[in-house]
Amino acid sequence: MSSKNHIWSFSTVGGVKRVNLESGADLLNLENLDPKLWTALSCPVNGLEIDKKTLELIDNDKDGQIRVPEIIAAVNWMTSILKNPDDLLKQETVFQLSSINENTDLGKTLLESAQIILKNLGKENATTLTVEETSDTKKIFAGTKFNGDGIITDDSCSNAELITVLNEIISCVGSVTDRGGKQGITQDMIQLFIDGCHKYSAWLAKKDANLTTILPFGENTAIAYQNFTAIKSKVDDYFIRCRLAAFDTQSTEVLNLQVARVESITAKDLSSCMDDIAAYPLAKIEANKPLPINTGINPAWEKSIADFKKLIASNLFPNKDSISEAEWLKVSETLAPYAQWISEKEGTEVEALGNERIQQLLSSSYFQQLTSLVEQDKDLEDEANNIILVDKLVRYHRDMFTLLKNFVTFFDFYTPGSKAIFQAGTLYIDQRSCDLCIKVTDMAKHATMVSFSGMFLMYCDCTSRSTNEKMTVVAALTNGDIDNLVVGKNALFYDRNGLDWDATVIKIVDNPISIRQAFFSPYRKVSRFIETQINKFATAQDDKVTGDMTKGIEAVPIKVEEVKAKKDPPAPFDVGKFVGIFAAIGLAIGAIGTAIGSLVAGFLGLTWWKMPIAFVGLLLLISGPSMIIAYLKLRKRNLAPILDANGWAINASAVVNIHFGNTLTHLAELPKGAKINLNDPFTKKKQPILPAILLLSIIAGIILYFLWKYGYMHLPF
Repeated sequence: MSSKNHIWSFSTVGGVKRVNLESGADLLNLENLDPKLWTALSCPVNGLEIDKKTLELIDNDKDGQIRVPEIIAAVNWMTSILKNPDDLLKQETVFQLSSINENTDLGKTLLESAQIILKNLGKENATTLTVEETSDTKKIFAGTKFNGDGIITDDSCSNAELITVLNEIISCVGSVTDRGGKQGITQDMIQLFIDGCHKYSAWLAKKDANLTTILPFGENTAIAYQNFTAIKSKVDDYFIRCRLAAFDTQSTEVLNLQVARVESITAKDLSSCMDDIAAYPLAKIEANKPLPINTGINPAWEKSIADFKKLIASNLFPNKDSISEAEWLKVSETLAPYAQWISEKEGTEVEALGNERIQQLLSSSYFQQLTSLVEQDKDLEDEANNIILVDKLVRYHRDMFTLLKNFVTFFDFYTPGSKAIFQAGTLYIDQRSCDLCIKVTDMAKHATMVSFSGMFLMYCDCTSRSTNEKMTVVAALTNGDIDNLVVGKNALFYDRNGLDWDATVIKIVDNPISIRQAFFSPYRKVSRFIETQINKFATAQDDKVTGDMTKGIEAVPIKVEEVKAKKDPPAPFDVGKFVGIFAAIGLAIGAIGTAIGSLVAGFLGLTWWKMPIAFVGLLLLISGPSMIIAYLKLRKRNLAPILDANGWAINASAVVNIHFGNTLTHLAELPKGAKINLNDPFTKKKQPILPAILLLSIIAGIILYFLWKYGYMHLPF
């Protein structure tokens, strides 16, 4: 039972006092723990290395986020079922049925449901369950007559005739998949089918009650109506043109076919120009002229008009070679009832069964039998839902404490050898492995948040080598150097399942990695600057020389004799022009030499014990600022902004200090006892004699200097 007087235990981890979840009593009292002391207040359902189905069950409001109240509700539900809440801390994948508290109604119900699952799986004597077993609903409900989902299948039907009706309903209105994985129908689908049958039957009955009016041409009415609709607009166009010709006789020529339009296709194969010909008038236009239906018809419309005469005109106007506009309007009036009836057609989803079968179904008791089966299935809804609830129980038993260790406290993240649920895998790049890799769900939000983390980050696009699936991860580099890390560099990413992904660096957020790296940073920057300047100077000089040579070659005359004749003698070297240049170079060299000489003289003027101090001071003067800045940033590196960018609501900072950071990025190390051959065949061969002589000379010079300085020897001059 929970108690407000419960004694909590805390540990300082990552610069924050975090609660220790050490017993079932802690879980029972979790609702009394101040949310301000939780590490996280919200986390996303997607993108984490924990069973997504478990998180979806915890997410009661289905908004894709898990919050503190939902965590507390899930823990309270779970602890109310178990005899001993300490079982949750074991994180076992196998659930013992004996751990269910049978003294509660819910516990007793879940135990019975668990036994039903084992029976359906053919494991009646088993006493344990796993998530793999409880989540296989198809196997659990396979072959069962009813499973409480309100869907009936052919397994639910008692005879072949009922199965036939069920399949007819599926063919007309579709189907849904039941818990057993089979296709079936619901009560709504049965009702939809019944309504369709009634509507289609009523529609046909209306025709039978007005047969001569709706079907003026008997069996051919449908074909006749199709022909009428096909030519209607063209015939209407013809009679309008004839009326215009009667209105203005001078417009007759314009309303008829223009010669230019015919001339444009005469050079072509006219059989391929029927679409163009079809656009011409239906027949020759004259004032108030009737429409001929025998001859004088546009070739593209001859067949349609012939069908019109056979199906319609010969019945309404026998022995006529043409029809007037009034007669054409009569045709339209004759077919109007049929057109209206067709537009009112309903129940098309069952039309394929035919009216005879529809009437047979409507007069039978099949629909009542199917409805009764659906009701029997729904009567088992609670029992079936309890079977589904067992899956929730087994999942919570396996995953709940893992979630708590990554939500209430970041225990897994700060425990050596463990990985948090937000760590997606390991990135291998530049002779190191990065364990702090997180999937990126919102690149735009990362761009605004990650600068506050103080970490050196690499964003990588990853492509699965087995499935071609793509994702983006961000890897934190917390140890080593950054000399060879650039955008575009390829790497290899291994996810938590051990699958490898091709990775490419697409973005780098630069921040200090270590004090050592910060110490050498100024020298590397100066080196890169000098190298860049030298490259620029060399490139400029190369371009200049190449340009001068090109111009010289282009300026050479074609005839060599003329060149010799016109060649002027070389001008004598004018020393005066270069006096200023030589003087400037001499002054520069002199100034540099003087500065170096003063520095060396000052250094040698120190007593022997001050020289190392001066050397160290010089190094600190150069590298000190960089190291101080790095130290201040490294001790404040914070994972929280990265997780916030991924949809978390982090309540307490997650500091990654220098020592902890070294455990997240592992540098390449040779195996213990490895044998090393230092004779590299491609290394330039050394000549140790000259370096040895030089080194000995320097040492001897230093010794002689100190002997002279302290009066132990006197120079002869």
